Amino acid sequence: MAIIAVAGATGYIGGRLVPLLLDAGAEVRVLTRHRDKLRDVPWRAQVEIVEGSMEDAATARALCEGADMVYYLVHSMSGKRQAAGAFERVERRCALNLGRASRDAGVKRLIYLSGLHPQGELSRHLASRTEVGEILMASGTPTAVLQAGLVIGSGSASFEMVRHLTDVLPVMPAPRWVLNKVQPIAIRDALHYLLGAARLPAQTNRTFDIGGPEVLSYAEMMRRYADAAGLRRPLVVPLPVLTPWLAAQWVNLVTPVPRSLAVPLVESLQHDCVAQEQDIACHIPEPDGGPTPYGRAVQLALHKIEADTVETTWATAHALSAPAEPLPSDPEWAGLTVFIDERSKAPNASASRVWAVVEGIGGENGYYSLPVAWAIRGWMDKAAGGVGLSRGRRSNQHLQLNDAVDWWRVETLEPGRLLRLRAEMIVPGRAWLEFEVSPVAPADVGSAEGGSIFRQRAIFLPRGLSGRLYWLAVLPFHGIIFKDMANRITAAAARP
Repeated sequence: MAIIAVAGATGYIGGRLVPLLLDAGAEVRVLTRHRDKLRDVPWRAQVEIVEGSMEDAATARALCEGADMVYYLVHSMSGKRQAAGAFERVERRCALNLGRASRDAGVKRLIYLSGLHPQGELSRHLASRTEVGEILMASGTPTAVLQAGLVIGSGSASFEMVRHLTDVLPVMPAPRWVLNKVQPIAIRDALHYLLGAARLPAQTNRTFDIGGPEVLSYAEMMRRYADAAGLRRPLVVPLPVLTPWLAAQWVNLVTPVPRSLAVPLVESLQHDCVAQEQDIACHIPEPDGGPTPYGRAVQLALHKIEADTVETTWATAHALSAPAEPLPSDPEWAGLTVFIDERSKAPNASASRVWAVVEGIGGENGYYSLPVAWAIRGWMDKAAGGVGLSRGRRSNQHLQLNDAVDWWRVETLEPGRLLRLRAEMIVPGRAWLEFEVSPVAPADVGSAEGGSIFRQRAIFLPRGLSGRLYWLAVLPFHGIIFKDMANRITAAAARP
């Protein structure tokens, strides 16, 4: 069984590559600065963990010892290293340590993921990544440097920047180089080539360009994202006065992408970044079905496509399922914007009594808070062409899956424990109202019936700028309505 080491297993690419290597039967060793970062990944118990930094030569030796192959997926884009020369020195030291350690340990192949770039002057980060590839190729260990375009998938910093800029800004002032050409690649295709690089001829020591089937401007990427997300295409207005530094601050202000990532991403867009050759096709066949078009890659990242190749989910197993979806190891700022109002109470009532109140919500029983406010919102929805509150419910005491409850639909029902209602009102986004009831043992509350924990969540996924403005507009009312709802539901359950 081959031993494959992965440096950068907690990163966006590495977190998706490791389960594929395990699924292929490899024995996997991973490098992480802090093993706690792997706490929530489902494959943690299946890998050997080396804790440390590639800046330490001893750590590099521990990673390479006995390994047949090493994937190097580390990029040190930390905000603490943005000072002139600091970032480059760290990247250079790490690459030299890996090169020496791999050569001394007899590693058969290094695989490094770099970025597409033109000839000539480059941004600091593209220049540094190019230098790392050159150091590894000169190390004496055969090295495959895969130079990829912008990676499209939920959690990828490049995709998140496109996502949040397009979601928030109907009119987008941007630097003129937003019209420069880039060649994005779907995460599933990038993983395909990374896996395929393990089977390259033994002495292959060179760079390979990899990209998707389309060359687009960054502005066109945002427009096509809007199409896939069901948003109005943004008006992109190129402005020559926006320098890379100013544009990075703008991205940091409008999106959750950290400044330490926004700066190198924006700087790298100053040049056309497209594939200069397609030699990879001579060694690795195309993905099944051909390279993924940009529009489909975005739809997969937004979960707009139920791929018939999906066997399982990342949350329940390590096998390949939907690599464009989020992972537990992805950064907190990745993924869809979600607004949540959450309440929790410990009523003086058993779980069965609380559930009886929860299951009777809506219809003639109402929502236990400000009935006039609910009535007004229902009239507004009806006037806008929605269903309003007129549908009521089939039964005042009991619910079934898919029942209508006023403007809600019963999406999830676990009797006695969980009720999730999906909103069918007219709203700029998607909304749910969720109730969960957990029993507490009689001995813990001093009651023969036992006690309970009641949890209530209102969840809203905004669509575009209008969705965000809608949530902000109703936020003051939510603070009153949902608090009152939780208090009154638990109080009703506690009545004799």
